[in-house]
Amino acid sequence: MTPAIDDLLATARVVALPMNTRFRGVDTREALLFEGPQGWAEFSPFVEYDDAEAATWLAAAIDFAWNEQPSPLRERIPVNATVPAVEAGRVSQVLARFDGCRTAKVKVAERGQQLSDDIARVRAVREGMGPEGRIRIDANGAWNLDEAEHAIHAMAEFDLEYAEQPCATVPELAELRYRVKHKGILIAADESIRKSGDPLAVARAKAADLIVIKAQPLGGIRHALQIVAATGLPAVISSALDTAVGLAQGAALAASLPTLDFDCGLGTAALFADDVAEARPQRGSVSAARVTPDAAALERLAANADRQDWWIERLARCHALLAARD
Repeated sequence: MTPAIDDLLATARVVALPMNTRFRGVDTREALLFEGPQGWAEFSPFVEYDDAEAATWLAAAIDFAWNEQPSPLRERIPVNATVPAVEAGRVSQVLARFDGCRTAKVKVAERGQQLSDDIARVRAVREGMGPEGRIRIDANGAWNLDEAEHAIHAMAEFDLEYAEQPCATVPELAELRYRVKHKGILIAADESIRKSGDPLAVARAKAADLIVIKAQPLGGIRHALQIVAATGLPAVISSALDTAVGLAQGAALAASLPTLDFDCGLGTAALFADDVAEARPQRGSVSAARVTPDAAALERLAANADRQDWWIERLARCHALLAARD
């Protein structure tokens, strides 16, 4: 059952984290944190999401704060570096923030940029990581089928591990997977899982070799584990640009997977100039333990009064939706 709204508001703190580099159109990441019987949790759906979608994120936060979670199978989670859509000359500066990471996820298909920008960025990552580094690209569904095929062929020389959500639709992913299979480049589904009314459609259509899973958008760790099991596909656990508190939930999900075949996208604390607790990668991995935010950091990073009101009102609306479902 959903706890009373007053139980959430009693410890609610709204924070605004400055970023080192603009990412996903965001310069400052806002989040609402609260504490329950099991510890701290994060509610941070992106501001453009409607209440119906955001309510699922709140369900995940409540579950993490109020309920015991599945037993972890590992204490640390290997993670990838995340390279935003920066110019090639800044790649080395970004990679330097990700201590010991052997894998890099590179954002491509940024609005306003060209394929040549993507190629230059990926080339710089390959040069920075050397021949043994692993490189994956993420287009967030921005390419059509032919654009995706052309781009993957153009970057195949850099020995890509996989392409994440290169196209928006499941049929496009299935066709693209067929077209590039001979290149040995895997196709990963992200938005087709977390923003879909039918997250199993990808597996039925054989449209992906692996899936990218995030704990908050899927309603929490248990539901995410159910989706992974139902698809039968390898999973990469990733963040939704979470604070250290939200990253801990993602790490707990990764720690609960029966197998973990790929480095996870849970090192994104390195993209922040400041955070509510220390969560940056160390020697290529992060801890799977819960996080308690630092009291001084909560004060230092507190959002302004208008943004606090906005998040509290959003919390109340989403809580009402969950209570109605109960």
